[in-house]
Amino acid sequence: MVKFKLFSYAKESYDELLHKVSWPTWKDLQSSAIVVSIASLIIAFVVYLMDISFSTLLKGFYTWF
Repeated sequence: MVKFKLFSYAKESYDELLHKVSWPTWKDLQSSAIVVSIASLIIAFVVYLMDISFSTLLKGFYTWF
């Protein structure tokens, strides 16, 4: 009984992925990948600047003590 339910679930999932899901085109995937890459680089640069600024700030703070 459990095997039948599992097989039925797998078959329904495959059918849904094949016939009911609208997949993006290759051009859409490429443009999305470019947007994600640029956003990741910007976020990484902002985090780097924050790290450098806090490091400098803390080094200055620790020299007082």
